[in-house]
Amino acid sequence: MAGLTRRQAVALSAALGGYVLAPPRSLLAAKRDDKWETATKKGLDWMVRAQSSLGHWTADAKNTATAYPTAMTALAGTALLCSGSTTTQGPYSKAVRKAVDFLLGKTRSSGLIGDPDTDNRYTYGHGFSMLFLSQVLGEEEDEERRKELVETLTKAAEFSGKAQTSAGGWGYVSARAMNDFDEGSTTITQVQGLRGCRNAGIVVSGEVIDKAKQYIYGCKNDDGGISYSSRNKGTSRPAITAAALAALYNAGDYDSTHVPQMLEYTKKQLHTLNEGGANFGHWHYTYLYYSQVMYRQGEKDWAPYRDRLCDRIANEQHADGYWIFPQNNMGPIYPTSCNLIMLQLDKAYLPIFQR
Repeated sequence: MAGLTRRQAVALSAALGGYVLAPPRSLLAAKRDDKWETATKKGLDWMVRAQSSLGHWTADAKNTATAYPTAMTALAGTALLCSGSTTTQGPYSKAVRKAVDFLLGKTRSSGLIGDPDTDNRYTYGHGFSMLFLSQVLGEEEDEERRKELVETLTKAAEFSGKAQTSAGGWGYVSARAMNDFDEGSTTITQVQGLRGCRNAGIVVSGEVIDKAKQYIYGCKNDDGGISYSSRNKGTSRPAITAAALAALYNAGDYDSTHVPQMLEYTKKQLHTLNEGGANFGHWHYTYLYYSQVMYRQGEKDWAPYRDRLCDRIANEQHADGYWIFPQNNMGPIYPTSCNLIMLQLDKAYLPIFQR
């Protein structure tokens, strides 16, 4: 498929009946175990079957208070995009299109993508939606839909800027609604979403991004780890540190004085994949970001790590194609989305994840 654009390659693969889409030329030589591809296809097929008729997914179908349809739809949609499918091309195009329609229907006049009346942590869904929709925008051919995506993402980026705290981070809701509270995980979600928007051509305030980077630096402890919040420094969190590194890389920050120490900390804490860590309740969140960090280190570091990561993920898959993780008290959509993104990371279809 040398010389083909991504969309042309996707279309050709679909026309030939290929459900595992060919990767970009630069990755054709990369070693990929057949069992990873089998696990990926089973997971993606299950994801499509689990999608509601309205186009969304939820974390917990039995409890609306923990359903988080905006966040889960954006994450699941991103996993589908990682296969190479778009809104018009590829075996999962219909599911992607339905997810886009659902999220566009969730956009408020304020620019928020989500429902503040039912979601008490709506910045997660907003950030993940910016990331997902910004990746869709780059491949959208329909002019009317492109215009709608640009307008939605422009307002979404403006909302994020207004929701930022005085310290430069974000909380579970906007700064005004939560007494200027901030914490690391939602901050990372906003930074990645905003960076995805900027990469897609959406105007994003440089000041907002710079303040966020300074927020991350300000939360760094002496051991190189990042604290949960700017208000309680001192205890480093491996998961948030990995996420912060991924966000800094997305923002183009590879060489600051903080990055090497943060990288050393995460490798020391996370590189073993927490084998046997039964009490590690945020495994999928952590490795969703740490895998991005390792991928950015280059093939020498990535390849052996990827082999262990993908083997573990494939071995933990349920026969129907989904994954669960009892420690996080959530249903299968969240871990399945995270695992599928990790399994497909080095296919490099999404600009936000490329080296």
